[in-house]
Amino acid sequence: VQLQASGGGLVQAGGSLRLSCAASVASGRTFNSYAVAWFRQAPGMDRSFVAAMKQFGGRPYYADSVKGRFTISRDNARKTVYLEMNSLNPEDTAVYYCAADPSVISSTQASQSAYGYWGQGTKVTVSS
Repeated sequence: VQLQASGGGLVQAGGSLRLSCAASVASGRTFNSYAVAWFRQAPGMDRSFVAAMKQFGGRPYYADSVKGRFTISRDNARKTVYLEMNSLNPEDTAVYYCAADPSVISSTQASQSAYGYWGQGTKVTVSS
């Protein structure tokens, strides 16, 4: 699968953004069979988990730092994953990456190594 992230930009603290990740899926598989996730990498920091949603209607799972502010969703017909980000603060400034894999299990869904397919990243900057 190939992933294309978009929607990043500059926003003031307290504002909102919606990121999108469009997938192209090889024949023989459906997008619904892939777990999807968002990770982010802040300047000078390691990449970290943000949110995930498992295959076949799995419940969303969030990092504590974004719980209640961010919402991950997917549109399987459009083969697109979304990350709705509200109440943004400067600590949310990062490059955001989408990821997907058909073999993710619950215990590993927050782990980067569980995902074999990655988008190119989209930059989010939150000004104070």
